[in-house]
Amino acid sequence: MATMNLDWGAADRPELERLGNALDAGLAGQRDAGAIELALKVLRVRSRSGKNIPLAANRAQRAYEAKRGQNNVVLKARQLGMTTWVAGQFFLRTITHPGTLTVQVAHTQEAAESIFRIVHRFLRLLPPSLCRGALKTSLVNARQIIFPGMDSEYRVETAGAPNAGRGLTITNLHCSEVARWPGDPAEVLQGLRAGLSPAGELVLESTPMGAAGCFWKEWQDAEKTGMVRHFFPWWMEDAYVGRAVKEDSLNETEQHLMREHGLSLQQIGYRRQLQENFRGLAKQEFAEDATECFLASGECIFDTASIDARLREVTPPVTQQSNGQLHVWLKPVRGREYLAAADPAGGGSEGDFAAVEIIDLTTGLQCAELRGKLGPLELAEEAAALAREYNNALLVVERNNHGSAVLAYLETVCRYERIYKTADQTGWLTSAITRPRILGRLASALVETSQIFASERLLRECRSFVRHSSGRAEAQAGEHDDCVMAMAIALAVRDERLTAGAFN
Repeated sequence: MATMNLDWGAADRPELERLGNALDAGLAGQRDAGAIELALKVLRVRSRSGKNIPLAANRAQRAYEAKRGQNNVVLKARQLGMTTWVAGQFFLRTITHPGTLTVQVAHTQEAAESIFRIVHRFLRLLPPSLCRGALKTSLVNARQIIFPGMDSEYRVETAGAPNAGRGLTITNLHCSEVARWPGDPAEVLQGLRAGLSPAGELVLESTPMGAAGCFWKEWQDAEKTGMVRHFFPWWMEDAYVGRAVKEDSLNETEQHLMREHGLSLQQIGYRRQLQENFRGLAKQEFAEDATECFLASGECIFDTASIDARLREVTPPVTQQSNGQLHVWLKPVRGREYLAAADPAGGGSEGDFAAVEIIDLTTGLQCAELRGKLGPLELAEEAAALAREYNNALLVVERNNHGSAVLAYLETVCRYERIYKTADQTGWLTSAITRPRILGRLASALVETSQIFASERLLRECRSFVRHSSGRAEAQAGEHDDCVMAMAIALAVRDERLTAGAFN
């Protein structure tokens, strides 16, 4: 395989640009090979034993380079070296591409200083041939390194700074430990993204923390936002081994890990140490599953193992309509009975979501789901249209708050007649008495008949539906529970109707 030539005198700007072009092109058309070789030849890091050694890519770093895109979200276990690797690659681009501004954003001041010590080491231990000419610095401090000969700069910020990255035109943006950013991480990230050049590269990287928040959303929405997902479990670090366990002592989960991921008996031994030392936090700190590692910050009232297992099984909807608001898995079948349950909301861009769940009365199977920022009239029209499509389904609307307006529109504007009533009053009332009961019914269904649920949106809402310190069960801060409540109502009314032996 071809290698990069680093044999020259003072590194003037044209030479550095040539090196940058080689880095972009890679070796024999392999960009990742070029990045890996250049890091090995040029960059030095501190080893676990305290020695300065070449930055030789480990398994996780190689896997990242092989898949790296323009926009990346990296979910990882602890101590895999991803922060160091991204810092190294962005440092190389800063010193080889004129006009580059690299910004690295850490969750705390201490973390920012730690990252910049890594970058300072890169600079201090560059090969002598690269330390002259265009790479003479005009400013080197705890936050910035400026290379005037290249018109380039590398700087580090903290996410807690009110104006982090404001007013900058950023070429490379690395956001580290996003799940642990203080304040309003989404607002900070939005400001940083606004400064990223159209051709700029973005890396959002973090260990998991909580099934909610900015990083959780970025990971969940990666497919539709065009972000490249990278997941690196703890066993990608070769040093994570322990005493070998006996093969006849393996449980079902351990056998699955060995079979599916090639883990050794020594790695299983290390895993048992992790579970002993970290207990409930082992899944979060040393991730091995991209869903289960997001532990809810609060006690989830539903069985998370059942939810996680079903999340691994669900498939995308057969069709998506209304700009992705309506998902359909099972289309209406002539002669079958259906039930539609609606959880209203205020609507508007800043309001909560409204949700409608369509289920098959006989089987309980989830057929369709509508979730969007819909006001009362919009929801009434959409719900009536869906109910008509599903053989004039019985339409159950929660009458609390905005529900009364939805019910009024259904009767006067939409002229829909098959509306649920109880005690001669239209609509479903969620109260201090009925709420625990319907949530309990949903909890049972998630364990006993999880196969009836088809929606990833619903299951993820269930995953972040927690009991707060006040004792109230509701969505974790920053999350939603509209699909949860609509489905809970749907299942409750289904039970009610089946018990009564009527569907009129």
